[in-house]
Amino acid sequence: MPYPRVIPHSDGAGTIDAVGGGVSAARIGERVFCYGAQSYRSFGTAAESVTLPSGQAVRLPDETSFEIGACLGIPGITAHRAVFADGPVRGRTVLVAGAGGAVGSLAVTLAAWGGATVLATVRSPGDIDGERRAGAAHVFVVDDSDVATAIRRVAPGGVDRVIEVALGPNAALDGAVLAQGGVLAAYSSPEPEPRIPFWPLLFNNVVIRLLGSDDFAAADKQRGAADLVVCLTEGRLTIDVAHRFSLDEIAAAHESVERRTRPGRVVVMVG
Repeated sequence: MPYPRVIPHSDGAGTIDAVGGGVSAARIGERVFCYGAQSYRSFGTAAESVTLPSGQAVRLPDETSFEIGACLGIPGITAHRAVFADGPVRGRTVLVAGAGGAVGSLAVTLAAWGGATVLATVRSPGDIDGERRAGAAHVFVVDDSDVATAIRRVAPGGVDRVIEVALGPNAALDGAVLAQGGVLAAYSSPEPEPRIPFWPLLFNNVVIRLLGSDDFAAADKQRGAADLVVCLTEGRLTIDVAHRFSLDEIAAAHESVERRTRPGRVVVMVG
């Protein structure tokens, strides 16, 4: 680790109770969500208080709970960058892989909000209803069936963009469904050195975009956070919270994420 001791976690929500030099005192009492608290820093959000740069504390609409606010941060900004880094998506077809996850579900919402026709893949039939509520026009369960053929049936010309959670395992499927000149935007891979079907992707002139959220440009992070707030105020963004734990139960919270017995996010309630 870069520090001898770390308070983990980067996202959270709460009320500003103090400000430093150069920050308006009018921010005291403001309801906010934050992101990147422990990115390149040792003090994260698994605590009663956290100090972080002012720009990383974003005003939270009054009607939005802290629980929902705590789920926005890095997953929301990563999803926003994955969807919009290559331009507007209005009129496009976007496939979100692993849409039942934190980033994937928000990517579905943001792509639909941006005017795209959204297709989604999930691991379990239990995730289908949630992704339809999030904005997916078609949801496919990744099982032993021919998912590529099913996707091509509803998008015969191929999909314009794929938002990918597992680059190596899903690369063949992505290559089979991407349109000519499409974009494969990957923010995760279970393998450190994923294999990709080079020739199918090459002949389709696919653009591969790799997304490391800690190192997005500050302006891109701020744009993503601002659009998340717009989605909230327009009532377009919903997040299901599956489990709630107190701060002293944080180990159990992590175990709950690992087990993932039902769809939804896991939050730790502080105080």
